[in-house]
Amino acid sequence: MASASKNWELTKTDPELSRKVEDALRTVVDPELGLNLMELGLVRSLHKDGETLHMNMILTTPFCPYGPMLVDEVRHAVEDAVEMVVELEIGTEVWDAHMMDDELAAEWGLL
Repeated sequence: MASASKNWELTKTDPELSRKVEDALRTVVDPELGLNLMELGLVRSLHKDGETLHMNMILTTPFCPYGPMLVDEVRHAVEDAVEMVVELEIGTEVWDAHMMDDELAAEWGLL
């Protein structure tokens, strides 16, 4: 991801679990943009505390009409994939194209 503010501590502490989360997030697609959450870079932080996975996610816009649906989909997809409790917090960071997957953003001519 392009944005330095993404903080996936789990990638360092449990790479296998991190990959499972990534795979689960690739199944959740923003219905307006047609891109999955990994491509959009919407999950900004991820860490494990005991048997709980803590995630901070943002939406593409503060008033995203699909926000509640996306939050539910993310929670269920990740919980099913990792068989852990997921604490999901919605952050206030404003999404921009620099948070997208580098290759996709370049393909779109955004970076």
